[in-house]
Amino acid sequence: MSRFKRGAHVDSRAGFRQEKEDCPVPYGLLKAARKSGQLNLSGRGLTEVPQSVWRLNTDTPQEAQQNLSFGAADRWWEQTDLTKLLLSSNKLQSLSEDVKLLSALVVLDIHDNQLSSLPDSIGDLEQLQKLILRYRWGQHYYSHYLVVSYSSLLKDLSNNHLMDIPESLANLTNLVKLNLSCNKLKSLPPAISQMKNLRMLDCSRNQLESIPPVLAQMESLEQLYLRHNKLHFLPELPCSTLKELHCGNNQIEILKADHLKHLSALSFLELRDNKVKSLPEEITLLQGLERLDLTNNDISSLPCGLGTLPKLKSLTLEGNPLRGIRRDVLTKGTVELLKYLRSRVQDGGSKEEPKTAMTLPSQAKINVHAIKTLKTLDYSEKHEASIPDEVFDAVDDSPVANVNFSKNQLTAVPSRILQLKDTLADINLGFNKLTSIPCSELMPFLIFFIRNNLLISLPMQLEGLTKLRSVILSFNRFKSFPEVLYRISSLETILISNNQVGGIDPVQMKTLNNLSTLDLSNNDIMQVPPELGNCTSLRALMLDGNPFRNPRAAILSKGTDAVLEYLRSRIPT
Repeated sequence: MSRFKRGAHVDSRAGFRQEKEDCPVPYGLLKAARKSGQLNLSGRGLTEVPQSVWRLNTDTPQEAQQNLSFGAADRWWEQTDLTKLLLSSNKLQSLSEDVKLLSALVVLDIHDNQLSSLPDSIGDLEQLQKLILRYRWGQHYYSHYLVVSYSSLLKDLSNNHLMDIPESLANLTNLVKLNLSCNKLKSLPPAISQMKNLRMLDCSRNQLESIPPVLAQMESLEQLYLRHNKLHFLPELPCSTLKELHCGNNQIEILKADHLKHLSALSFLELRDNKVKSLPEEITLLQGLERLDLTNNDISSLPCGLGTLPKLKSLTLEGNPLRGIRRDVLTKGTVELLKYLRSRVQDGGSKEEPKTAMTLPSQAKINVHAIKTLKTLDYSEKHEASIPDEVFDAVDDSPVANVNFSKNQLTAVPSRILQLKDTLADINLGFNKLTSIPCSELMPFLIFFIRNNLLISLPMQLEGLTKLRSVILSFNRFKSFPEVLYRISSLETILISNNQVGGIDPVQMKTLNNLSTLDLSNNDIMQVPPELGNCTSLRALMLDGNPFRNPRAAILSKGTDAVLEYLRSRIPT
């Protein structure tokens, strides 16, 4: 006799009777799912998921109510929790909060539905490794999924109309990739910063105007995609792990030192299709940069220091109104362009193209608009021995935060710079002929940029710069590491490459608890002290180009963590 009830509705595709007359899921599928841990309900026209599916792990099956004997294959009490649920190609407009009852789910496929939101309880699915959403755009389907092993997780919420996301998303502690692209997000929720294991965040094609600084707390973030938004500035993220930053197709006009100084681990920076007018000398802070995409901006000149970036392999500049660099140099590719820029570094960029009759007199070269709107006093690349008084007169009563006097012929720090002391934070005196820094000009700088000068020492009074975060001393004439730098506990970045430094004190260096970037490349260091390995705050340590024998190049090529670990292993016990 058939074990199916007479007259029961039978699903022609599955061959199993229904659990209930009004339930579109064959009971046989539920029974099989208890054995296999997998349930495929794709393409069944579901407008909602039956309660029997959500309660599959918790409810006692019908077999338990029947007085039957079971073989080994039918022991319902040995059922497996559901790990894979396929709900694609239905008509679901929402998911029940009861999805949390399927706590063992590893795979959830809900693509090709009509979902506009996700339940908060999806954050309780701690075992979830694969979440698949696919949405139709016109006649095309776009799939977004990735299998991630070892309890890591990709969550893809792209191609929706989301204006916010559940705070419970932060509960997914194993999350490593999050795709929020193609939505209508105007801001990012603080909860994202709690995802300490997140390595990739894609917020492309939204309506973001800024990025909250709280994202800097994402300790593992390596890739950040912000293409096609409404950003006016590069996000200021002190995130030492970030390797790729994609900000193409925004409205970025200005790159400030604050936006660059913490990105010491960055290998790829994409700024194509923006409105960037110039690159600051602080671009040299990005010592790990390998690719820089500046296509279709408003850049008219390049800082010579760009040519000194040791790892830069690709520099794209098409669609910029570049002047001062011969066309044949630009067309020869990245290697020749960087070689050309390096050739101009040592002489302060004196190999400029001949000035034309259109060149304005020096007093007309003061950018008053930059003073008023950007708080920047820029009198760079003039090759003058002093800064004219009219430059300071143009400031009037405007607060100035940034001063750029680089690429001149200054032999002394302009005395009138003292009138800016109340608001000045960053000063660039690079590519001049300074032989000393007088103490009288000291102010509460955040960044002190004095590369490519003739300095041999720094005054001890510099320790009064209690807020100084970055000091750039590359291409000077230091024969020893400036003692005063050990006294400035606020320092986060020290760049002193291409000098004649013979050694460092690792004990004093360890007291700089905030120091994350230390560039000692191309000096005269004969021996790297093993105790330097105890400077665990370092995220970027550059030592190449020195005459020491250990660590070997093979160790250096493995990166900062490997170098520090090697040095610690050499500490005498």
